[in-house]
Amino acid sequence: MPRMVGRAKRIRVPEELQSLALAPRHLSLLSYLLFDGPMTVNDLAARLEVAPTTVSLMVGELSRKGILERREDESDRRRRIVGITDDKRPSVDSWLARGADAWRQALNPLAPEQRQMFVQTLQAYEAAMADGEDD
Repeated sequence: MPRMVGRAKRIRVPEELQSLALAPRHLSLLSYLLFDGPMTVNDLAARLEVAPTTVSLMVGELSRKGILERREDESDRRRRIVGITDDKRPSVDSWLARGADAWRQALNPLAPEQRQMFVQTLQAYEAAMADGEDD
């Protein structure tokens, strides 16, 4: 696990994005939008397991930097959909897609039950690491 984390930390941020001071908290948000497509702040908050206000602040910050955009939901004009801007998508994709491709390559040979066991094992590890954090 430490080697995997170390390797992930060494992935170079594309030059176009380096001046934007992206933090680790932005990686998960951008990954969800890149791989799952545009979604609402509430959907992002549920996936990230944080409050919608936290996501709204991150979206505002990344919108001011020109990475994200908010637009009306065509099916419900009261809702706002968040997505990666067209001009930043290639840089975000080149930065994050390598990790997604590596996961696909590692998981594709596994049977569905094996993939499920792997994910459950990672979740158990995460839970064990979180034990006692609030003490």
